[in-house]
Amino acid sequence: MAGEIVRALGAISGGLDGMLACRVLMDQGIRVEAITFNSPFFDAEAGKQAAVVLGIPWREVDFTVDIVNLLFDPPSGFGKNMNPCIDCHAAMFGKLKDIAVAEGFDFIFTGEVVGQRPMSQNRGSLNRVRNISSTNDILLRPLSAKILDPTPMEQEGLVDREKLLDLNGRGRSRQLEMAKDYGFSSVPSPGGGCLLTDPGYANRLRVLRDIGLLNGENARMIRTGRMFVLDGAVGLVGRSSDENDRMLEAGTGIQLDIQGIPGPLGVLIGKNTAENLTLLTAIMASYTKATGPVTAVVISGGNQTFTTERISSEDRSRYMVTL
Repeated sequence: MAGEIVRALGAISGGLDGMLACRVLMDQGIRVEAITFNSPFFDAEAGKQAAVVLGIPWREVDFTVDIVNLLFDPPSGFGKNMNPCIDCHAAMFGKLKDIAVAEGFDFIFTGEVVGQRPMSQNRGSLNRVRNISSTNDILLRPLSAKILDPTPMEQEGLVDREKLLDLNGRGRSRQLEMAKDYGFSSVPSPGGGCLLTDPGYANRLRVLRDIGLLNGENARMIRTGRMFVLDGAVGLVGRSSDENDRMLEAGTGIQLDIQGIPGPLGVLIGKNTAENLTLLTAIMASYTKATGPVTAVVISGGNQTFTTERISSEDRSRYMVTL
């Protein structure tokens, strides 16, 4: 294989470990390219910026359908909240493998470190991810490779095992030293951040799933505003003019705007009934200074109006989704 260029395709979120995994391989003369997955729960911007720092080819791959499907019944279960980390990683690595095989890459890699995360990066979980994704013959974890079993890439001489690392555990002193040695001007956080690990958002997502409204568009929409459970629907009510603008721009659901007085924007997602829209109007009105009946108009088409009294804060709390 002398003289042949080895090509590797990596999954990076934008955290330091993924950047270091790229550099460890680049130091061996391996031609590295990277992918960052995006969804309503994590975006690709940090990965894009990391690739710029590294000076490597990069692309964004949509992962929305894959991750939403996993939220109904993940084979390996959830973490503390709505995070199916093991099955999510397996699905990502399977997709990464498909791309690599189709485009002639020699192997795929990640920035995972043995023991860094108790659920998804212990030895058992790493092995399970590899087995579920059928990547035994193509997946390399450069940062912990020397404490893991040799991979075919190392055995075949595509990668020099002695130049890989033996990182283990949650300490980051070695990673920080490496970042300094590589001249990274700023050190990104350990991972890209996933909303599925946030307890408040996870609670909203469960409500959406249990009502039968879980899809990528709705999952993205419930990131904004206060959330209320209605009859076969959820209502969102903006908390600021900025949130009102974001909800309006998203264009999801049925949008309601209070007439004549300052107030929040409302969005109904799900069962479109006069009862739901009237109740949502009453909830919206409870965040205004109205002293009498309030009218809201549907501004997303149809021009319907709904007039009602404001609901009390006590009654409103019965519908609100909280932690």
